[in-house]
Amino acid sequence: MERTISGVGVIDKAMQILDVLGHGRARNLGELVSATGLPRATAHRLAHALQAHGLTVLGADDRWRLGPRLGELASAAGEEGAFERSLVEAARPALERLRDETGESVQIYVPRNGARVCLFALDSPHSLRTIVRVGSALPLDRGSAGKVLSGLDGVARRGWAQSVEEREKGVASVSAPIVRDGRTVAAISVSGPVDRTTRSPGRRYATAVTAAARRIEQAAGWKS
Repeated sequence: MERTISGVGVIDKAMQILDVLGHGRARNLGELVSATGLPRATAHRLAHALQAHGLTVLGADDRWRLGPRLGELASAAGEEGAFERSLVEAARPALERLRDETGESVQIYVPRNGARVCLFALDSPHSLRTIVRVGSALPLDRGSAGKVLSGLDGVARRGWAQSVEEREKGVASVSAPIVRDGRTVAAISVSGPVDRTTRSPGRRYATAVTAAARRIEQAAGWKS
């Protein structure tokens, strides 16, 4: 039976080649075929396709090696991870204060791959509460945090956005941008049941949420 991980066979096969080359030894085509179990024509086609993207390199000795693009991607991933860790560290005290002030759940979101990802969250102490798991990927076109990260709903002018039952029935939220050197890099949110937040949550929470965003920027040493 053909092995698959992602459900997209060509990607799985390409990853087999990269995994083999990632063990640190250059391989000729025959060795790639032997190590991956791929048909020779498939291994040849994929190795050259990966080379076109800088992910593999064919040396003068007719041996394949990992390409320079992988190093660039790894470096970018490392920088993103370092940024997100520093953001969580700077945001934690402000989020704890915001959760205590409002009594509702609070979250930090960052844009990633066309969605917004929950980087850190603290749950409301109430038994009826909203829960967003860290790592959850949510849409950018619904919810107050999505509006903030997309620059919608007059956020630049007003400094915050609200939503009522846009993403989930019975839930309302208010979010504000976290700004670094004039650019929105994250959104801070407070969310809860409409029964407590009301259908005008901005009236109740906008001041606290925007103040929390400024505290995070100050803690991180950023210019808003």
